[in-house]
Amino acid sequence: MRITSTSCICPVLVCLCFVQRCYGAAHHGSIKVTRNQTKHIEGETEVHHRPKRGWVWNQFFVLEEHMGPDPQYVGKLHSNSDKGDGSVKYILTGEGAGTIFIIDDTTGDIHSTKSLDREQKTHYVLHAQAIDRRTNKPLEPESEFIIKVQDINDNAPKFTDGPYIVTVPEMSEMGTSVLQVTATDADDPTYGNSARVVYSILQGQPYFSVDPKTGVIRTALHNMDREAREHYSVVIQAKDMAGQVGGLSGSTTVNITLTDVNDNPPRFPQKHYQLYVPESAQVGSAVGKIKANDADTGSNADMKYTIINGDGSGVFSISTDKETREGILSLKKPLNYEKKKSYTLNIEGANTHLDFRFSHLGPFKDVTMLKVIVGDVDEPPLFTMPSYVMEVYENAKIGTPVGTVTAHDPDAANSLVRYFIDHNTEEDRYFTIDASTGTIKTAKIFDREETPWYNITVAASEIDNPGLVSHVPVGVRILDVNDNPPELARDYDVIVCENTKPGQVIQTITATDKDNSANGARFHFSLDEGLSLNPNFTLRNNEDNTASILTRRRRYSRSTQDIYYLPVLISDGGVPPLSSSSTLTIRVCACERDGRVRTCHAEAFLSSAGLSTGALIAILLCIVILLAIVVLFITLRRSKKEPLIISEEDVRENVVTYDDEGGGEEDTEAFDITALRNPSAAEELKYRRDVRPEVKPLSRHHPSSSLDSIDVQEFIKQRLAEADLDPSVPPYDSLQTYAYEGHRSEAGSISSLDSATTHSDQDYNYLGDWGPEFKKLAELYGEVEPERTT
Repeated sequence: MRITSTSCICPVLVCLCFVQRCYGAAHHGSIKVTRNQTKHIEGETEVHHRPKRGWVWNQFFVLEEHMGPDPQYVGKLHSNSDKGDGSVKYILTGEGAGTIFIIDDTTGDIHSTKSLDREQKTHYVLHAQAIDRRTNKPLEPESEFIIKVQDINDNAPKFTDGPYIVTVPEMSEMGTSVLQVTATDADDPTYGNSARVVYSILQGQPYFSVDPKTGVIRTALHNMDREAREHYSVVIQAKDMAGQVGGLSGSTTVNITLTDVNDNPPRFPQKHYQLYVPESAQVGSAVGKIKANDADTGSNADMKYTIINGDGSGVFSISTDKETREGILSLKKPLNYEKKKSYTLNIEGANTHLDFRFSHLGPFKDVTMLKVIVGDVDEPPLFTMPSYVMEVYENAKIGTPVGTVTAHDPDAANSLVRYFIDHNTEEDRYFTIDASTGTIKTAKIFDREETPWYNITVAASEIDNPGLVSHVPVGVRILDVNDNPPELARDYDVIVCENTKPGQVIQTITATDKDNSANGARFHFSLDEGLSLNPNFTLRNNEDNTASILTRRRRYSRSTQDIYYLPVLISDGGVPPLSSSSTLTIRVCACERDGRVRTCHAEAFLSSAGLSTGALIAILLCIVILLAIVVLFITLRRSKKEPLIISEEDVRENVVTYDDEGGGEEDTEAFDITALRNPSAAEELKYRRDVRPEVKPLSRHHPSSSLDSIDVQEFIKQRLAEADLDPSVPPYDSLQTYAYEGHRSEAGSISSLDSATTHSDQDYNYLGDWGPEFKKLAELYGEVEPERTT
């Protein structure tokens, strides 16, 4: 089968088609010969015949964008089996078969029915087959071939990233690269020159140029000045077909901006300036502005202003406004027209960011001269001092002069001045001022102890121009007068021990005075001279603003007198001196040997026999426990109903035991507490409470005379006999125990309850021989001194 194509009719493509076909037949084509193949017969050997080239295929070409009225002829399929009798049928399948590409099934001619675009699809893959029309059997094996869409120059170059915005520093060298632009062409770059692009510049010469092959834009002039021209619009064209006539083209715009460099020094528009400043200008305020021009922008135009010399450099200062780049002239010291009427300043403005590449264009600074004219202004009165401090004594009479303020008109007119007090606070109403002389006087009576200091404000204005007012602060110190007597610093609680020795210090007192140290710091203490000599206490002035209270005798007794009153006279060292009288209350207390206060109350006299506070508490606790036991005993006796004797065979032992911890509730059931009572205070004997006696006891009572002289030992024996012979005793054993302490003390009673209330001359030295138990008693009545007194 042979394949032919009319695409080679074009003279231009004859050679190309011939080469492609030959190359395709040798490499891409396939030879299928089915007609000359011999089938195997079972039992016969296979016979191979040299195949005959009969089904040859290759790629076809079709021009894109075909606009003719008839379908475009693509090529022809032909098989050697085709004898021209129409018995062979050609079938075309694959991409576009039947829609884009149609085939004449008898002749094998292939046509394209639509206009194709290579940029959308470059080739189509199809399959060709030849079959016998009668038997529908394939005469040739199915073969694959390609129809390529042949490119034409139908796409112009395009700049996909345009338009461009780019910057380049001013004063750059010629040939400095600015930007590289790239255009793309959708045509086939492997076929002809349809996609071969050449760049050219349409607008922007002679400032910039472009490389025709690479599209790199470069500067084309030396020293392009931003201050002369800053923005440039450059148009770049890209043309295909290598720039030949008939090629398609596209263009883009490149906006180029020159960036600033510091190539321009600052310059003052004038070499001399003049500024008017009134003398009333406030210190620290801005009085004028000055500016040097710089053609550069941004940080390249930043500058700093300084005063380099001149007679006003100490009066004025200059700073730079970063926003406006102006020099702000400020006042450092007050102006005075009467003293100096003008100043001359030399001001320099210099760039702060220098570029040494352009130092030859410098210097990058400039100097101008500024003359400041001081204007005369009517000024308010001026006080001779910025503030005043005055003094006046307290209790001074109303109208007493305190001091004088002075102000004058600083202008040449020297107008008269009037004074007044600003009554803004309550303190200003305590004083008056003479409007002509400025003398300040008191308007009320002062008390230093209440308010020691006053602050007022005095104003002065010119009589000719009352609107001009100046103020000055005046402080008035109130001086102290000795008008407060001294008094005790606090209420003292003075205690003296009963066993205190003569001359012992029992309290140190101090005093206070509302007056200041000049009139009240030196205190003198003494006893009231109007009273007789105090036999109990004396006072010692320590000469250090304190005094000591001392005892004058050996012992003090609370039973005799428990409180003493001591009047004390206190005087200060002021002029004239003042004094006051205070009374100290001194309490008599019982103290331990180490000086600690034991008690100061009268009910504590029971402990004078040497018992400590802890011992008294223990005794009271024992009494409370004993009373609780008695109450419990009585309650149990009343609540018990069972008789003591149940039967004759009920014989029980009743042993009553007493110890430190106390007995149980039932152990004390048969105990009669009246057996322990003192014989001298014993009452009439009572019957036992457990049984009702039927026979009277042998002895109910004794005459009072015998009770007074009876011995305890004899008493116990008598009680024992009564218990043995008492018929009312229960049938069980009852043990009663009596503790006999022996005969009484030879010294008799030592109680002070019946003693006289006054001191006696009896000698009690023998108490020191009685032992440590009577040591405290020996200290109270004997001559033995305690180890420590307070």
